[in-house]
Amino acid sequence: MDKNTKGKVYVVGAGCGDFELLTLKGKRCIEEADCIIYDRLINKRILNFAGKRTEFIYLGKENTEGGLIQSEINNKIVEKALEGKTVVRLKGGDPFVFGRGGEEIEKIAENNIPFEIVPGITSAVAVPEYAGIPVTHRGISKSFHVFTGMTAKDNKFHDFEPIAKLDGTLIFLMGMKNLNLITKELIKYGKNPKTPTAVIEKGTTGKQRVITGTLENIFDIAEKEKAVSPAVIVIGNVVSKREEFKWFEKKDLFGKNILVTRDTAQGEVFCREIEKSGGNAELLSFLKIQDKMMNFDYSVLKNYQAVLFNSPNGVRFFFEHIPDMRVLGNIKIGAVGAKTKEELEKFKINPDVMPEKYLTADLAEEILKITEPNDRILIITSDISPCDDIEWSKKYNRRFEKFVGYNTIFNLKSKKEVEKILENVEYITFLSSSAVKSFITSLEKDISCVKNLKVISIGPSTSKTLKNFKINIFSEAIDYTADGVISILRKE
Repeated sequence: MDKNTKGKVYVVGAGCGDFELLTLKGKRCIEEADCIIYDRLINKRILNFAGKRTEFIYLGKENTEGGLIQSEINNKIVEKALEGKTVVRLKGGDPFVFGRGGEEIEKIAENNIPFEIVPGITSAVAVPEYAGIPVTHRGISKSFHVFTGMTAKDNKFHDFEPIAKLDGTLIFLMGMKNLNLITKELIKYGKNPKTPTAVIEKGTTGKQRVITGTLENIFDIAEKEKAVSPAVIVIGNVVSKREEFKWFEKKDLFGKNILVTRDTAQGEVFCREIEKSGGNAELLSFLKIQDKMMNFDYSVLKNYQAVLFNSPNGVRFFFEHIPDMRVLGNIKIGAVGAKTKEELEKFKINPDVMPEKYLTADLAEEILKITEPNDRILIITSDISPCDDIEWSKKYNRRFEKFVGYNTIFNLKSKKEVEKILENVEYITFLSSSAVKSFITSLEKDISCVKNLKVISIGPSTSKTLKNFKINIFSEAIDYTADGVISILRKE
């Protein structure tokens, strides 16, 4: 970044709702950005792709008019680019589909700042598709037409006479406030009142809700169902294909709102697994993982006959700092759990031993099968993992030694923030005792807001901690892994 040279602006469409609807190019731009100026409706987890030093500026329009704030956005983009920064203007959906991207680019071009536009997947197409509604279909609709469902105060609304005569699918974005007006005007100018119509609320997310009816009754139905924004309105005979084509709502976890309490890196992976199955994951990380492997002298590995890993984090940090893979030589490798094994396999290493039970104590016993008395065995672990190297050395006639490869630190939240999140979930997942303790500390030990929620524990150790805090456990995983927790949610 050179402050004497103009930066560059990427106007990026973030897609809509579903985290994975971000394009590969959009992801790359976010990874390279010095500054990200983002909107209200983007999936905030997309921001995790950014670098550690990226500057984040939130300029979302809480109201739908946004004239004043749009000027502020335009000026902020220019300001940051003129500082020599690579700026990503991250917008929900697509920049040019009622996203006011054109106004931003006019300001960028006015200041002779280089820019690129990265298309995003628009809700106009994606939301109906997630609801099982094709925007076009052979023999039903040869075209689709997208309209804004609202307009600035000083602008005239649509002339519905020509719109009512269109044969194709009509799609209105941001139209809930004007739903009654839209339907009445279309009927007034000749649109068949019996035309199938859908209102799709919070489309492409685990909170998606689809309300169907006809042009003449959809407003009453939506009002009765208390439909809210953001929502997409679809009008046309293609809506009749929904029952045949719907797929998203059939996923195992659809309709389930789940709080994930893990650290950001592992929590992100866990959220994706939930969302792959149609669930809605809320990530609130109560833990931070601090890498300590940079303090390890890898040259001493020649003195050990085996290295044991009891978590994916230990594997990841160990190999991030390893100077040369050959320092491992003929060292035997042990791992606890399928996820730790998977992490090792990323580095082309297949563990020599892995116990059936996902416990470090069992791994210490398992390594006896391929080591000799007095062999030195190194355990890469965390500051809070149970690891009694002294006891094992006495018991098994080996020299067990542990190295704390990472620290687990409480990532405390405000009580108000936690309580607000809990209002929108039915399940809380705990995958460690540390997450439980950080959670309880954040709530200032007031667990009243947890009483009506279903608490899922990864295993006995975490369950014991929950019970100590008098939190009722809905279910405990049989397999002490994240997949075991997912299995419980699927059976619900």
